[in-house]
Amino acid sequence: MDFDAGDVGYVLKTLPHYVENTGNTEPRFLEMFKSSYYQDLALSEWLSHTPPELVAAHLNPDKATLDAPPRRKPVILPE
Repeated sequence: MDFDAGDVGYVLKTLPHYVENTGNTEPRFLEMFKSSYYQDLALSEWLSHTPPELVAAHLNPDKATLDAPPRRKPVILPE
């Protein structure tokens, strides 16, 4: 979905999702969780911990795609 300034979005906790800035300005958004802790499972994190044979069998990517994701989890820092 595309959002504009002032929009509100809701994602069920069981649905995978990501945020991508498709505009030309710096995005600002507020995330709220109904939990006392934050948990992240990025695609790169999943790919780096799943046997390559299993990923290849299900997604059929080329080797360059399998090798591309970062192997270290990025750190999210407050502004």
